[in-house]
Amino acid sequence: MADTSLIVPRTLSGFRDRLPKEAMAKEKLLQKLSSVFESFGFAPIETPHLEYADILVKHGSDEIQKELYRFKDHGGRDVVLRFDQTVPLARFISQYRNELDLPFKRFAIGNVFRGERAQRGRYREFTQCDFDFIGSDSIACDAEIIQVIYASLATLNIDEFTIWVNHRSILNGICKHFGITEIERFLRTIDKLEKIGQEGVAKELEELVDSSKISEVLGIITMRQTIAIDEFLDSVAYMKAWNDELKKGLEELEEMFSIIKDLEMDQSRCRVDFSIARGLGYYTGIVYETTLNRLKNIGSVCSGGRYDNLTKSFSKESLSGVGASIGLDRLLAALEELGLLQGRSTSARALIACMDSSYLGFAHKVAESLRRSGIYTEVYPEAQKLKKQLTYANNKGHEYCLIIGENEFLSHTFTLKNMTTGMQLESLSFLRALEIMKE
Repeated sequence: MADTSLIVPRTLSGFRDRLPKEAMAKEKLLQKLSSVFESFGFAPIETPHLEYADILVKHGSDEIQKELYRFKDHGGRDVVLRFDQTVPLARFISQYRNELDLPFKRFAIGNVFRGERAQRGRYREFTQCDFDFIGSDSIACDAEIIQVIYASLATLNIDEFTIWVNHRSILNGICKHFGITEIERFLRTIDKLEKIGQEGVAKELEELVDSSKISEVLGIITMRQTIAIDEFLDSVAYMKAWNDELKKGLEELEEMFSIIKDLEMDQSRCRVDFSIARGLGYYTGIVYETTLNRLKNIGSVCSGGRYDNLTKSFSKESLSGVGASIGLDRLLAALEELGLLQGRSTSARALIACMDSSYLGFAHKVAESLRRSGIYTEVYPEAQKLKKQLTYANNKGHEYCLIIGENEFLSHTFTLKNMTTGMQLESLSFLRALEIMKE
């Protein structure tokens, strides 16, 4: 009869565990990304996972409001798990304004929570890597965000991606020109282009714009740069005459591209797409979405934009901000599918295998010396058959195995096996074995 007292081990839908191989791959990516952020002068900060409800409520879109994890804590306080790291940043800036120099450049890596439908690369708890400028209106900041996105993906050896950019003023100007008054609803509608296609968007636009204008509106918002940026911006310059919003948006895109045009980056990887809206309601300027050319259906792996009014809920001082966020979980899923995710389930490069338990003291002394020399080392804790210990080393991803048998123990030498090539060298001194592992 089954033991009904046992609890079935399981995880909640939309949440997940990570086995060592994937967790280590994630940690390696985080180290690389942190290095890129720091190279541009961004400093790390941390904010809590849990905030007072009034901090977060009404800052996201209506859709995100429905996805909030909101509850009363043990003190009866109305609290919410953060759904992103930008709104907590606005609270952080306002709270510590006198302790921060402006412009303030920060990056933050942490988990956020949204009760949305789980799907491939999209979970209810996921890790975001955010980087932001606060306190400057300069378009140079927007241009630098593009550089950070580019450098981040390049350092992960991703070479087929596109950073799509647009400007909220362009979308606002299009609404003004065509008499669309429900701007937020219009933005949410065109943000669905990838999901429901032009036909679906056209049907929803029937409630927002005169039916005779739907075809023209669709023609404009689906304009995507396929030629050189100067040619593209020239081809749409006529829209500047429609209204001041469009003029501002197009001129700021021109300014941003003039800053990055001479950089040593593939200019074709940064393109304009008038359909990029970004669902979050706080964006006011240039917006970004980054897709992988070989996995477009996985969605954006890095998104963001400028937000000029986010701190107004917390302070009378108006502070501009611009930033982006790398969705690490989606990026990990994409890298795995592309075969670019290299994972091991150990951080140790070497395993020491003993053929007799009496050699374990010597093995730990050797391991200590290797670690001091910069070689992460693990000692197999039991004297087992060599095949079992080598299988263990191979499965976990150790690069080398130092074997200590009777001869090695008596002579204080080693048999060194390269787990990648299978090459095995015998009677090596400690210094020679170390030298080989450092090559």
